[in-house]
Order: sequence, then C-alpha cells, then structure tokens
Amino acid sequence: MYIYYSRRYWIMWLSFLVAIILQIIPYPENLLLFRPSWLLLVMINWVLIFPHQSNFSISFIIGLITDLMYGSTLGIHSLAFSIITYLVVCKNYQFNHYMLWQQALLIIGLSWIINIVVFLLEYFVIRGIFCPEYIFSSIINGILWPWLHLLMNKIFYKYSIR
Repeated sequence: MYIYYSRRYWIMWLSFLVAIILQIIPYPENLLLFRPSWLLLVMINWVLIFPHQSNFSISFIIGLITDLMYGSTLGIHSLAFSIITYLVVCKNYQFNHYMLWQQALLIIGLSWIINIVVFLLEYFVIRGIFCPEYIFSSIINGILWPWLHLLMNKIFYKYSIR
C-alpha cells in the first residue's frame, strides 16, 4: 500500500515540477498574450482524478509557488486556486462525465474565474490593472485541456496510479 501512495505522489509532484518549468519558460514577446497556465491545468487534472487526496493544501502550495514565480502579493493565487479547487471538487462527478469539448469550455470559465479573482485582489491590494491577456490565456487553457487531460490519463494508466 505504501508503494502505491508513494508512486502516486512522486508522479503528482513530478507533473507539477514539469508544469512549473513550462510556466517559467520565457516566451517571445509576441506570444506572451497566449501563455497558458500550466500549473492551473495540471492542478485541475489532479483534483479531478483524486478529489479527496489532492485538495486544498496542494492547491494552496501551488498557489504560493505561482505567487513566488510571478512576484505578486503572497497568497493571491493561493486563494484563487483554492476557490477553483473547491468548485472542481464540488462538481467532480459531473465534470468527469462531460465530453472533452464541454470540459474545455468549463476550463475556459474556471480560468476566467481565476483571472478575475487575481485581478480583483491585486486591484484592492496594489491597484493592479486589467490586461487583455487574461482572455487569451483562458482560451488557450481551454484549447490545451483535452490534450493535457488525455496525456496525463495515459501516464496514470501506464504507471497504474489509479
């Protein structure tokens, strides 16, 4: 039993490490508007697969890492990621039974919610400004969701994590 949980957590944290690396890779100036939120996508996927094991503590830690990467006020992304985790855990059963294109539309909506929460918190704390990249990054998250979801499920089945 210990090996099962150990392997699952190693794969989980390795996937978060890959998402962090993809998140901090520098993009060309003209592609910055289309930068996806890899950490958000990986976090949502893990919450969908293990809704009771990968919950608020992991999303809070990932949010703190995101805050440190972006240099934003500590705790803003943690709160936003915790809100998204709550929404995904509450609707986990329904979300898993939607088709991939419907899930992609929900991912666009969830990405929008995160962007709005982060904007509002930054606006109240440091008078942040709204950027149009929030719209484009949410759409890119929705476009990337089916491929990322299928790839991660393939990895889970290959290493028999479920």
